[in-house]
Order: sequence, then C-alpha cells, then structure tokens
Amino acid sequence: MNSKERISIISNHLTMSDTSSNLKTHSTISTHVLDTTTGLPAMDMKVILEKDNGNGQYTTIKSVLTNSDGRSREFPELENGIYKITFFTEEYFKNQNVSNYFFPKASVDFIINQPKHYHVPLLLSPYSFSTYRGS
Repeated sequence: MNSKERISIISNHLTMSDTSSNLKTHSTISTHVLDTTTGLPAMDMKVILEKDNGNGQYTTIKSVLTNSDGRSREFPELENGIYKITFFTEEYFKNQNVSNYFFPKASVDFIINQPKHYHVPLLLSPYSFSTYRGS
C-alpha cells in the first residue's frame, strides 16, 4: 500500500467518525484519579456528577466510586449544559491514613456543548490537584 492509499483510508475513517458523531445527541463522560504522591490510581474515591439547573442550584446525576484503576465510566449520557464533578478527597485521604491534606473536596465545573466523549481526570496530592480536558 502506498502513502496515497494510506492517506485516503485515514481520511475516509476520519470523515466517517465525524459524520457519526454529528448524529449523536448526547455526550458521555469518564474520569480517572491519580494519586501523584504514590503514583497509583485513587481507588474507591467517591465522585458525584451534578448538572447546573441554571439558577445556581445543582441536581445530582450520579454518585460513583472509582474502580481499582482509579477510573469511572458509569455515568449516564448527558445533554449540553453546565456540570460539576466533585471528588471526595477527604474520605480518600483518611482511608489512605493521610492526616495532613488541604482540600476536603475537589470540584470542577465544566461545559458540555458538543455531542462527544468528555474525560475529566484528576491529578491529586494532599496539597494540590490539577485537571484538564482529556480525551
């Protein structure tokens, strides 16, 4: 197979992906929590996903625990809107016998405005956390 054929196959694949995502009306979400102090996944951390009702109030969508790999994908499909995901870090740190920590919770507000998959990871230590828009 020459390079032109490979480019054509890749182009067709990307076009098909774009077309199928345009047909979607809802989005999916997942999360992954990594304890950067230990370099290990944060297993059994409580995570709550909520939707902003538009008046500063939130409705709980789902409460989950991260799995042995620090991940959760058990959220329902979501419509466009503003959401908040809250990681219950205090419970996690106590379960890890960490007594000195700064954040009892880490909450991240984010916008879903396109029907696709959203990944909201959390990098965590007792005195800091970081997140980003993953894929």
